[in-house]
Amino acid sequence: MFKKLLILAGVVGVAAIVAKKVKASNDERALWHEATTAPDLR
Repeated sequence: MFKKLLILAGVVGVAAIVAKKVKASNDERALWHEATTAPDLR
């Protein structure tokens, strides 16, 4: 039983790290998109 909980905790930890990296990547991509697009001067 303890082994299953340990494995589950490891999987949840890895999933949290991956989700954090994906969010950071998306945030950086959005920032670069905003910085490199021409302003709308209408």
